[in-house]
Amino acid sequence: MRYPDLLVPTTIEIIELPSGVTVQIPKTEPTFDLWKGKPISDTCGNEIALDCDGESVFAEPAILQIFQEDGWQGVWVDSYRNKFRKDYPANSIALPPDQQRLLSRIYEKVGSNKGCWDVFCWRDNGTYLFAESKRQGRDRMRDSQRHWLEAAINCGLPISAFLIVESKVSEQGA
Repeated sequence: MRYPDLLVPTTIEIIELPSGVTVQIPKTEPTFDLWKGKPISDTCGNEIALDCDGESVFAEPAILQIFQEDGWQGVWVDSYRNKFRKDYPANSIALPPDQQRLLSRIYEKVGSNKGCWDVFCWRDNGTYLFAESKRQGRDRMRDSQRHWLEAAINCGLPISAFLIVESKVSEQGA
């Protein structure tokens, strides 16, 4: 798997799936600057705002942007509002048919759309990647995300199709 330079895995996270099987998921720990500009009124479920090239952005769209700059296509799976987005507060978008079919198969296997990982990316060659955004020291993998991961693996996705992005937040922002 080829990752963007800013998101190359530096470690792994061991996750026990609901079946009792353990998997080793690639993990990266990038540092983002905290947004110090004008406060954001809609925090989308208490997300913190980060500074991404002088713009206020949440972690998930920042991660998506890094993948897009590296040639990936993708969406932020905004589970707070049950939408697919390129950024926020942009309107929701529809997934291309192949990507929608894949997600539908996973949702069917897990029994709901709960637990879907935050960022869904793909390349034209059929490579898929799901990234789960976690804030270091403040966030952990939820049971619904472990169920979703197991369903996705059972749909044939390899371990290399998953990445945990455990962000550090620097107070040195603009």
